[in-house]
Amino acid sequence: MSFSAKQIERYSRQIILKKVGVIGQKKLLNSKVLIIGAGGLGSPIAIYLAASGIGTIGIVDNDRVEISNIQRQILFNSNDIKKNKSIVAANKLKQINPSLNIINFKKKIDKKNIDKIAKNFDVVADGSDNFKTRFLINDYCLKRKKILVSGAISKFDGHIYTFNFLKKNSPCLRCLMPKIPKNITLNCEFDGVLGPLAGMVGCIQASEIVKEILHIGDSLCGSILIIDSLKLTFRKVKLKK
Repeated sequence: MSFSAKQIERYSRQIILKKVGVIGQKKLLNSKVLIIGAGGLGSPIAIYLAASGIGTIGIVDNDRVEISNIQRQILFNSNDIKKNKSIVAANKLKQINPSLNIINFKKKIDKKNIDKIAKNFDVVADGSDNFKTRFLINDYCLKRKKILVSGAISKFDGHIYTFNFLKKNSPCLRCLMPKIPKNITLNCEFDGVLGPLAGMVGCIQASEIVKEILHIGDSLCGSILIIDSLKLTFRKVKLKK
């Protein structure tokens, strides 16, 4: 794979990084990342992965844009209200980086379609908003040995997990919660959420995805990153398999 002059210029600030370089940028351009949920977390994940040059990005979301989304879902604006999120997201990512392969899945992911949607992707970014979907994604990625970078936000708190199922010692979501918790929601409609917190968590997810693809830095796999945006504290807690 050779770079055009325009590509070298576009990715120049990453290519000059010693831990990235031309070889690393080629890895990013050859990688495939599936983003499940184009909301508060999926928006910044998608924007930064597209800008970074992830060659193929899949967007899964069956919802339509609502005015209450715009407070934190930065891919959308008032002109997008009532439009399908995955379609709008794909169009906007193409505007950011026209050379990428952007695939939109106007579907709600479930047991029946997850393999068909996710099987050709190397990394899965979980930006979903309910435990049922999170456990489904976790179990699928564990079975298929894919890298999963998951984020969660509620009120003023955020969590980020990286599960690298290419490694034998990687924990999974069930190591933290063996079963889907009852009487606990991840619903912004009822709990509320600070808008910028979604950006903080989504940006960290995007950074972790790039690191996993490039095999650089310290992986978050084996730990949970907990963010308290009111106190502005970041705490890593060990998670064993």
